[in-house]
Amino acid sequence: MIKLDNSYLNLPDDFYEKIQPEAVDSPSLIAFNFSLAEEIGLNIDSYSQEDLAEIFSGNKIIENSQPLALVYAAYQFGHPVAQLGDGRAHLLGQSNGFDIQLKGSGRTSFSRNGDGKSALGPVLREYIVSEAMNRLGVPTTRALCAVKTGEEVYRQDGPEPGGVFTRVAESHIRVGSFQYFAFREEFESLELLLDFTIDRHYPSLRSLPLHEKAIEILKAITVKQSDLIAKWSSFGFVHGVMNTDNFSMAGITIDYGPCAFLEEFQFNKVFSSIDQRGRYSFFNQSPIAKWNILRLADCLLNFIDEDQEKAIARVEQEIIPMFAMFEEKRFKAFASKLGLTDYSEADNELVMDFLNYLEENSMDFSLGFYHLKDLFVGDFKNYKKTKSLEDFVIKWKQRTPDLESSKEINPLYIPRNHLVQKAIDGVYAGDHSFFHQLNEVLSSPFKEQEAKEEFSRPAQGTEVVEKTFCGT
Repeated sequence: MIKLDNSYLNLPDDFYEKIQPEAVDSPSLIAFNFSLAEEIGLNIDSYSQEDLAEIFSGNKIIENSQPLALVYAAYQFGHPVAQLGDGRAHLLGQSNGFDIQLKGSGRTSFSRNGDGKSALGPVLREYIVSEAMNRLGVPTTRALCAVKTGEEVYRQDGPEPGGVFTRVAESHIRVGSFQYFAFREEFESLELLLDFTIDRHYPSLRSLPLHEKAIEILKAITVKQSDLIAKWSSFGFVHGVMNTDNFSMAGITIDYGPCAFLEEFQFNKVFSSIDQRGRYSFFNQSPIAKWNILRLADCLLNFIDEDQEKAIARVEQEIIPMFAMFEEKRFKAFASKLGLTDYSEADNELVMDFLNYLEENSMDFSLGFYHLKDLFVGDFKNYKKTKSLEDFVIKWKQRTPDLESSKEINPLYIPRNHLVQKAIDGVYAGDHSFFHQLNEVLSSPFKEQEAKEEFSRPAQGTEVVEKTFCGT
């Protein structure tokens, strides 16, 4: 029997709304992550597939579960929004400390003009991509279940099959969670949230006085987010919507709406259809992460020091200098992909030489790194042979790269946009085989698999996905 706790219920009612998911017509299971269920201590042995579909569509509420919709605010594309919240999600509780949340499970008080539902396509996309990210070693939310609801939802392009996604996360605390109370100057609630976050993610800070908790959590989130963005960069991941409500206090990737992976490398690549000015482009993800951390600092200034000028000075003296680690970790990650395990700042030039070559020659990002072992022995068959590349190889070889180590971090298989779309199209047509095959291939991203060339090949012609959509 599934048993859940819910630590959010220890917080006052103004942190959430207690609300039941909306029932659906005829839920059916598309995918269930049995290994993840075991990992988080979810006992599902006594449940049939039909039972699981009923539970993880929201039709059947787990005994002792109190579903919640969490409230938060945000800066969206740089503009403050005083109240958002879970407008189509219900947090069921926790198992072994991991949140279990339904997405696409119906309206809440925070739905605004939305229907609270999700099309099946975004459910399948998040299932594929979040599990692939986990296999790549990127801190992320996880995919527990994908359910087809048996209903239609209506979107811009017409009716689509509905779906409910079950997300597992270390928590759903966001920078936007802090902003909700900071915007209202509700400092008692803000302090409760700070302590709650520390209990969940940074327990070593519990005994500190309030002003030190505030500054130290900023340091801790800077470390975690700089690690995360370096990972994103190293795999060519473009999140697409780094608003503060999608900026996790646990330092994990959350919300895969308009995300995509680079194919032809471009520093300023944007996929999201709503990011018209390129705010969240590939190489701008580090600056945006720093900006988001400073928005968190805004929320905590009154705790750092009652004198605002002194509080700002502490942030400027202790937090902003740490921002240099974003660039250092990103360059170090790229250097590691080149096999340069003894990274020094001098390697940045070599990294940029290779990235510039990839961009100038419209080379595939992942394959450009994966085939370095061939390049090292003079085999240029997977590259456009140019003077700049030959010059790079000479300098690169002088650094005696460790190509064995780079094999462990240069994937052959990533969730290429056209493959994800093909999986979605197949399920829509009633054929789940490619969806499951893609997930299986992506579970071993670093080693070549027999007869799986389709899964490493870049998109061609009409397969190319130029724009992505959040699908909500």
